[in-house]
Amino acid sequence: MPEMLSADEIERSHRWHAKECNNLAWDLSELPERSVAQDEEMLNAAHASAYHWAVIGTELNQVRAKTLLGHVYAALGRGQDALSYAQQSFDYLAAHEPPDWEIAFSHAILANAAYAAHEDKLHRQHYARARELGEAISDPEDKEIFFKTFELIPGL
Repeated sequence: MPEMLSADEIERSHRWHAKECNNLAWDLSELPERSVAQDEEMLNAAHASAYHWAVIGTELNQVRAKTLLGHVYAALGRGQDALSYAQQSFDYLAAHEPPDWEIAFSHAILANAAYAAHEDKLHRQHYARARELGEAISDPEDKEIFFKTFELIPGL
């Protein structure tokens, strides 16, 4: 009979998988070119991360998972799916007081999703706001991370 895991071990496992899958999906999304297999791996990793956060994460963890899903679906050119996830994430963050980097990211991901969905007006609005907020990020490391992602988003 298999050994039973404690509740703490199960939670640690979910947290580890959530983080690892999140990081894998972001890393794949930042590749200049991806194979079909890498696209599938990126999407699966993003959904796996969202699943694990849904089991053990906070509401904010779950919102961040939706941000990632919006980004990944946009990278795959699946605009309506991207827009749905990005809008849910944006709406939550806009109603709260997130750190400067996170609100900049939410605008950037929504701009990316809008681009993928051919929503030009929405894209322009959020792209410009993301750039403006990105420039105002106070922590240099957070700013660098933001612009690494922002530079992947097409402008119009």
